[in-house]
Parts: sequence; C-alpha cells; structure tokens
Amino acid sequence: MSRQIVAGTDGSPSANAAVDWAADDAARKDVPLRIVCVREPWASDLPFRGVSGMENALREHCDEVLAAAARRARERAPQIGVRTAQVIGAVTERLKSETESADTLVLGSRGMGGFAGLVLGSVGLGVAGHADCPVVIVRQAPHAVYGEIVAGYDGSAHGDAILEYAFEQARLRGARLRVVYAWQAPTFASHAAGYTDLLSETFEGEARTARQRLAPWRDKHPDVHVAETMLCGHPVPALVDASRAADLLVVGSRGLRGLRAAALGSVSHGVLHRAHCPVAVVPSRQGVL
Repeated sequence: MSRQIVAGTDGSPSANAAVDWAADDAARKDVPLRIVCVREPWASDLPFRGVSGMENALREHCDEVLAAAARRARERAPQIGVRTAQVIGAVTERLKSETESADTLVLGSRGMGGFAGLVLGSVGLGVAGHADCPVVIVRQAPHAVYGEIVAGYDGSAHGDAILEYAFEQARLRGARLRVVYAWQAPTFASHAAGYTDLLSETFEGEARTARQRLAPWRDKHPDVHVAETMLCGHPVPALVDASRAADLLVVGSRGLRGLRAAALGSVSHGVLHRAHCPVAVVPSRQGVL
C-alpha cells in the first residue's frame, strides 16, 4: 500500500491552511495527497427538516469545497498527485479510518460551524488521540519559516516514535531539531529536609538518561543538527514557549505514567490549545529505531 498524506477540509480558513501544509508535506515526501470532506448522513436534519433539496445542497457544497481544495493543492505543489473524496458517516470515525492507510492526517484546528458534518475543530482532539498515524493540527498559515522543529521528549521508549517523526521532518526540511525534555518534580512536601539537593540530583539523573536515549538517534541522523533543552518543570509551558519560533511541534499521544514524566496525553491536549505553530501528535510504536 502506497503512502499518502490525507487532509480533511470543510472550506474554512483553518482547513485551507491544513491543505497547504498537507500539500507541502506530500511534496517533501514525494507521495500523493488525498483530500476528504466528511458529510454526516444526518446533516440535513434539524433545523432543516422538511426543507426540500437540503441533502443535495449539502452534497454539492462538499463537492465545491473539495474542488477548491484540490485546485489550491495543485497550485501549491504541482508535482504531487491529488485526489478528492466526499465520504459519509460520523466525522470522527471516518477520519480515524482514514489514518489506517495514511502516512499523516492533517486537520485544521477549527471549522466553519453551522454544518454538523463539516466541523473539524470539534473532532481534532478525538482523532489525534486514537489515530493509527501522526495527526497534524494546523491553526493558521505560518507567518514565517524558522528552520526549527521542536520535539517534546519524555526519555521513554514511547518517545521513540516522536523522535522518528521529528527527525524525518527536520531532515526533509533541512531544519534544526530542538528536543525539549521537561521533568516535572514529584509532589511530595517541598519543605522536606534535603529536598532541593534531592530534586537536583534526581533531575540530573533523569536528564542524563534522556540524553543516553537520544544518542543513538543523533548517530542515525548525522545530517540533522540537534539542540537539547533540559529543564525541570511542566512540559506544556516549555513546549508552548519553544513553539513561538518553530515550524512544527511534535508530541506523543501518550507517555509514561507515574513520577518520571507528565502523561503526554495531557501534554498534547495542552499544547494543541496553546501552541503557536502546527502540532503533530504521534502515536507510540515499539521498535521504531
């Protein structure tokens, strides 16, 4: 099965930005682009019940949205193959099914509203948390190119999928990769004797482990310049701050449980609402190195 980038669209400005991002990514990877518009079978129900021709109008609207998106993608990346599809069903479930055969699914962060079957913003989090491939959420067209990809890394084996995707994006773009490791201290009483020294020692140990896990990736991708940011604090503010000068922020759909790191499920949720650049949410996979 050939790789393909899939973009969901509803014709909104956010969806247009997603189509642009998807076309660029397809061109970088030399793979085709599939653009889908999901129409729920009950979209012509209330408040339009009984209105003659509403279902046909919705179908025609989706066709127009897809045609405009395809023209946009072909103008942006003439070298890629572009296909479109109007699919019917529950939006979240249909988009999840698209990830079964996609390299990446790209969505806007919010949709037009009004048509129940066309609002992508309301399903982005649900799709990102349960997808079989990376899901990129694009809020708006970027204002500048910074030449930096940021990856949120927790030092665990689950983070390997994040690094795999982030290194690929950096290599294809000729960009620098910044790996942000943020260790959140345990919540036991901060006034305990020796707490400060213990905290410092524990953080240094955790950071050292993260660097050791990162070393094979550096060796595997010698052509990618890697910068490290190791800090003690909550990952979300650190990643949001790093996203201000990034072309893409890469996080995982889940992470470690317990004291070593904040769960990346909550981290991805937090950065999706606050990041200043597109966010890629990568599902964990074992043995990707």
